[in-house]
Amino acid sequence: MSTIDEPRTKTLPPLIAGQRLDQPTFHERYEAMPPETRAELVGGVVYMPSPMRRDHGTEGRIVAGWLFYYQLKTPGVEGADGATVKLDQQGEPQPDCQLHIAPELGGQIRYDLEGYFAGAPELIIEIARSSRAFDLGAKKADYERAGVQEYVVVELDPDQIHWFIRRDDRYEDLPPGPDGVYRSEVFPGLWLDPEALFAKDRVRLIGVLHQGLATPAHAAFLARLEKARHGASGST
Repeated sequence: MSTIDEPRTKTLPPLIAGQRLDQPTFHERYEAMPPETRAELVGGVVYMPSPMRRDHGTEGRIVAGWLFYYQLKTPGVEGADGATVKLDQQGEPQPDCQLHIAPELGGQIRYDLEGYFAGAPELIIEIARSSRAFDLGAKKADYERAGVQEYVVVELDPDQIHWFIRRDDRYEDLPPGPDGVYRSEVFPGLWLDPEALFAKDRVRLIGVLHQGLATPAHAAFLARLEKARHGASGST
């Protein structure tokens, strides 16, 4: 009597908070998990985020709108909210917001064949309440190691901004100006008024951003992006 061996379906172990995995193993198991699963790999350790509170979602929406307006006025700059980023062999987070220069214009991030971001975006923003120790500890270390140029933590209760810039492979605090406004060095013209943000004063928030967009520094950044765009089209 002959028998036919049927192919066996590979069953992957589930993700468990606290597991130590490399990024490829984490990603393979994550894709096999139920669709509602939320997980991140930070420093080679699996984390399963808690449900998002209302204030986290509300603040994240405002921050995303502020970033989108900058993106709209700065062709060549792209962004995403909550998307998976394959940082490196130890990290695969889902940052609340990120902003990056398009790869074809000299940005440091890539788009892989599976449709994911790979590498470090130039800017990442996390909204932190119960996760503040995590965002200012393990995540900060991951983003610093991977090469995220600016990292911003919007902390809720108490309301405060932590803005870091990477110099000589290490994060330093980027303080606000005398007027209390934070000014990105990686994305010229990206100005943040923290009082307007926490007061949910969207008109003032965008008004201050408009001031940044009207600066010579932003105009020079646009010119650099345009030059890179022409260089990219000329090489194809």
